[in-house]
Amino acid sequence: MFTQTLTRRVLASPLVDLLTGPHGVDRYTELVAPTWTTGDARAEIVAVYRQTPRSVTLILEPNRACSGLWAGFRAGQHVNLTVEIDGRRRTRPYSPASAEGARYIELTVGRHDGGLVSPYLYQHARPGMVVGLDSAGGEFVLPTQRPRRVLFVSGGSGITPVLSMLRTMRAEGSDCQIAFIHYARSAEEACYRDELDAMSGVKVLHGYSRATAGTNLDGRFGPDHLAAAMPDPDAVFVCGPPALVDAVREQCTNVRSESFVPPVFDISAEASGGRVSFIDSGAEIVDDGRPLLEQAEAAGLTPESGCRMGICHSCTRRKTHGVVKNLITGAVSSAEQEDVQICVTVPVGDVDIAL
Repeated sequence: MFTQTLTRRVLASPLVDLLTGPHGVDRYTELVAPTWTTGDARAEIVAVYRQTPRSVTLILEPNRACSGLWAGFRAGQHVNLTVEIDGRRRTRPYSPASAEGARYIELTVGRHDGGLVSPYLYQHARPGMVVGLDSAGGEFVLPTQRPRRVLFVSGGSGITPVLSMLRTMRAEGSDCQIAFIHYARSAEEACYRDELDAMSGVKVLHGYSRATAGTNLDGRFGPDHLAAAMPDPDAVFVCGPPALVDAVREQCTNVRSESFVPPVFDISAEASGGRVSFIDSGAEIVDDGRPLLEQAEAAGLTPESGCRMGICHSCTRRKTHGVVKNLITGAVSSAEQEDVQICVTVPVGDVDIAL
């Protein structure tokens, strides 16, 4: 601890900054150790597991020389992971499966056909690779006062945040009554199946949509699945496709949910017809009602983006003029010089964006 504190003080000193200018100390320290930086949080991949044909599990060790850059996460939250692909930094939000406060961060990434980052990680992730790590966020978390009877429900790669909650409660020595339902295509594609089945004191049920071998449940979530797992739970935590989340909400009360599928926005208002100026590139278009990210891409621009659902903030750009509407909150803002997430923002009249 003393060594880490001393290191941070030395790297942050004005003299070191002067001697290493104009590039800064990070340009030199990262030549020795890529995770040793003062300006951004990074992590090293220390282990890689491909536990199913469609997923890859990464074990990350955050930068400890500058631990102040990484504040950790709460069980159920997501973190932004940045990788460089073909010379361009790509950011995506993923929910850790590890317990709160664990030394290592465990991310299991489902491989999405037609995706960019998930296939890259599935094919190329290796021990020693350095990634960016930032911005833990999200309200899908355990309450401070733990419920006595808890039902966890997950589908596909949605298992990771609820598994983090389960692991956290077990690490705390919780004596709560817990049940866990996980849905996957088949036993072969069910992440963490062996770990879940080996857990004592947790009732685990599996449902498979494309196989019958090894399943405990037939069909989709409904009253019979709820009765088999835990009737009348005090709290239900569900993460998965929207159809699963909706089915759980129909049958249960006190539900907290998260979905990993970008929402389909109902843009009821007509296109404003305003002028949208992307001032850095000089491009100018007429608003057609879609989010600014989609309109920028249609204009031939390639802005950085990640989740496309207002979570990762990687698409944030500065609006220098005009009125915009946030499609998630419905808030309309006319403030000058404000940052907006262009994946979930539409123009309301003339707008200037620094892009």
